[in-house]
Amino acid sequence: MDTSVLPIIILLPLVLGTTLVSWLKNFSRGVTAFGAIGVSLSSLILLLTQAKQVFHGEVITQSWSWLPQLGIDLSFRLDALGLLFSLLITGIGTLIFIYAYYYLSPKNSLSKLYLLLMLFMAAMLGISLSNNLILLLIFWELTSISSFLLVGYWSNYDVAQRGSRMALTITGMGGLAMLGGFILLGQITGTYQIDQILTMSEHIQNHALFTPTLLLILLGAFTKSAQFPFHFWLPNAMAAPTPVSAYLHSATMVKAGIFLLARLLPIFAGAALYHNIVTFVGLFTLCMAAFFAIFKEDLKGLLAYSTISHLGLIVCLLGIGSPLAVAAAIFHIINHATFKAALFMIAGIVDHETGTRDLRKLSGVWQLLPFSATLTMVTAAAMAGVPLTNGFLSKEMFFTELLANLNGPVLVLSATIATLAGIFAVAYSVRLVHGVFFDGPLGEQVPNKDGHEPPIGMRAPAILLAILCIVVGIFPALTVEQIVNSTARASTQLHDFSGTHLAIWHGFNLPLVMSLIALVGGLSFYFVLAKNRKIRSIDLDPALGPFQGKLIFESLLKHLLLKSRKIKRTTETGSLQTYLLWIVAFSIVLVAVPLMGQGLTTGTRELTHAPMLAIVLWLLLFSACWMMLWFHHERIKAVLISGAIGLVVTMVFVTLSAPDLALTQITVDVVTTVLLLMSLSLLPQLTPYESSQARRWRDAILSIVGGLGIGWITWLILTRDHNSISWFFLQQSIPLGGGSNVVNVILVDFRGFDTFGEITVLGIAGIGTLCLMDGMRTHGTTITQGLTYRFNPSPLMLRIASSWILPLALVISLYIFLRGHNEPGGGFIAGLITSLALIIQYIALGQDQAEQLLRAKSGRLYEIWIGAGLSIAGLTAIAAWFWGRPFLTSAHIYVSPPILGEMHLASAAAFDVGVYVTVVGATMLMISVLGDSRHSSMSGPLPKGK
Repeated sequence: MDTSVLPIIILLPLVLGTTLVSWLKNFSRGVTAFGAIGVSLSSLILLLTQAKQVFHGEVITQSWSWLPQLGIDLSFRLDALGLLFSLLITGIGTLIFIYAYYYLSPKNSLSKLYLLLMLFMAAMLGISLSNNLILLLIFWELTSISSFLLVGYWSNYDVAQRGSRMALTITGMGGLAMLGGFILLGQITGTYQIDQILTMSEHIQNHALFTPTLLLILLGAFTKSAQFPFHFWLPNAMAAPTPVSAYLHSATMVKAGIFLLARLLPIFAGAALYHNIVTFVGLFTLCMAAFFAIFKEDLKGLLAYSTISHLGLIVCLLGIGSPLAVAAAIFHIINHATFKAALFMIAGIVDHETGTRDLRKLSGVWQLLPFSATLTMVTAAAMAGVPLTNGFLSKEMFFTELLANLNGPVLVLSATIATLAGIFAVAYSVRLVHGVFFDGPLGEQVPNKDGHEPPIGMRAPAILLAILCIVVGIFPALTVEQIVNSTARASTQLHDFSGTHLAIWHGFNLPLVMSLIALVGGLSFYFVLAKNRKIRSIDLDPALGPFQGKLIFESLLKHLLLKSRKIKRTTETGSLQTYLLWIVAFSIVLVAVPLMGQGLTTGTRELTHAPMLAIVLWLLLFSACWMMLWFHHERIKAVLISGAIGLVVTMVFVTLSAPDLALTQITVDVVTTVLLLMSLSLLPQLTPYESSQARRWRDAILSIVGGLGIGWITWLILTRDHNSISWFFLQQSIPLGGGSNVVNVILVDFRGFDTFGEITVLGIAGIGTLCLMDGMRTHGTTITQGLTYRFNPSPLMLRIASSWILPLALVISLYIFLRGHNEPGGGFIAGLITSLALIIQYIALGQDQAEQLLRAKSGRLYEIWIGAGLSIAGLTAIAAWFWGRPFLTSAHIYVSPPILGEMHLASAAAFDVGVYVTVVGATMLMISVLGDSRHSSMSGPLPKGK
């Protein structure tokens, strides 16, 4: 059995689908649609090739080590539950891609919609196939992000933007809660592997952290599946294009929470808290949403509330948790996906052909769309639970399990609520059919009275789904019985579960009576409301007043915004002195509180006398720092003194036999001094004296306390023996890293991931400088009162010397780079030396001439360098995967080419090339931007008349 098919199923839409659609957008819409449909269909076919064995009880797994120390692996698992959801995702997704081609106007970007749908499909497949909680969470959040983009597809539609933000906020908060639950679950079990966690039910439920774990995970599931009180985001997301609503909000995204409950059911089943919360939240959501759906004026709004109601039904069944209840939930998941996706498509057809989906304007549309009306009647009958449809069977199973697993007053109350929900479901289903297609002649307010049946391609997906509603309703045992039972076994992990028998007729019993009451009651209730079209004037929003979920949510956001602004006005005074005060004071308290009462005295380590050189260097450092304090109001002097402090620190590193640190310090010191001088030329030369005498004393005391505290902690550490990991690096530097320069081997091998992060941050800083300084220059102006800084011709001697310095510096840089793995040096230091040589060119030749010589037009060359450097480092890190090694694992060999003799080659050298290129690019980008004389928005007084 080929287990590698699992990641391929996800990667097809994630990589191939998005890439293909992006490329095909240059061709016709039909070609783009064909490519998207082909990718989706390919994933579906791959799943179908595994269906036979999986639905017979086999489980396919595939795993790659990712972060084993954290228990996070790229682990995938295909069982019957994952397969069922994956088939729904890809199957209905394929139909949606076909439908979207006909639905979307040529004025709108079809490729953009397909690309986002592909991203969402991959995320949902990732959820269904993940065998690791953290990996599942990553895909979970990807669904939130991609659905945010899909709901806000029409960027100029304000309602869509508000709906997308609301959906992202609610589901994002739920995802954050779920993260906490997953981490607690990992702490309880010692693993994040789902197949291992499912075997630890008793241990999990007996653990002290079980209750918070359960509540946090339920928050994630309830927010995603729009359960009360988080239901309100779903109707407000209906501003999305209809294909998006049909896919995300009926068949896939909203069922992610359902999938999570079904996946983790074995570890929650038997816990009273789980059963009570989930059962009654689902039951309340079922009835509440069904009632509100009756009175919705928007056709998609009605379908949205009906979706919430049916999701509540499924959640209630999973809350009951018995094997038969789980089987009923699985059956209704299938049924709901078929009839609800079809109904959303039909709603899109009505809107597409009539120009409106407002139920107050629609009536008599049968005259325009007789075939679509027939499809609506079939699928709405399934939604209402009419006999001979699939919805009738799963709803009757729901009634049966509710009666079988509850007792006493709870049973009476639950049965009453369920029957009322059934009545309401029939009522809104009848309104959908009668209110749109009948209820009199064609409405006068219908914008387009010349509408007609859309092309067969637009109707075909809904036709197929409508046929399934009837076929499954009449022949359930032949169509889905084995799938339902296999999926129920996978969800409950009860492999001896004999299954349920799906049939049209189970005799005359109480569930059938409840179904009949729902049908008759729903019809009566609707036609009483519809008499004289009274239902069109009923609006529940004023009755709910401020208790509407949307208004509560917006009120909370407004309250948070106002409070944050108040805090911002209080804390952001614009005074750096105040900011530093709070930072230093808080840091002192943060360190002092846990150390209080710890008996912190000098350790037992033998002390040695300080050599005279150390005392001299200490006095030099003290003098330089005192001068910095004395002249800190004079910015230029302060920068020069800070450079002097850096030189003293370099001497300290030399004295302590740390040449690598000394080289790094001196090069960084020179570069940062130049950058600071150029930056401060934008500002006044003097810092204003902000402090009063009292504040000066306060700041002095705070500084002394902080300095003495750091000094004392340093003393305590230095006088105590401690276990150091430095010996590991010293012993393993050559055997594992292939280099005798331990510092460099640590940077590019042992802790290469840290270095990769650091050069990434450096690149971001360079790009950030470019963005911040856009439209600015360092010339002195009347606005900034800064120094006059112009690129006047430099002395002839400097210009002549600079022509020799650059090639010489490049040779030295190459030498420093090549020796870095075994001697002091490396890519970072070599990059700074190259940068210094280039800075000298800027000083000697002026920026315009220097950039013309270097072909670095306004720093554009250096932007490319940053990207190239990060790419080189990243590709070197990824290359280890091709040899089955972890990310960033280096390799080294010895070769003996002719003439050159024995040479030592390490893959870390390629990584160091990336470091070198990124350092040069980021440093020079900042220099070039700060000194760019062509930026003009800060160039002084404007000419007259401008």
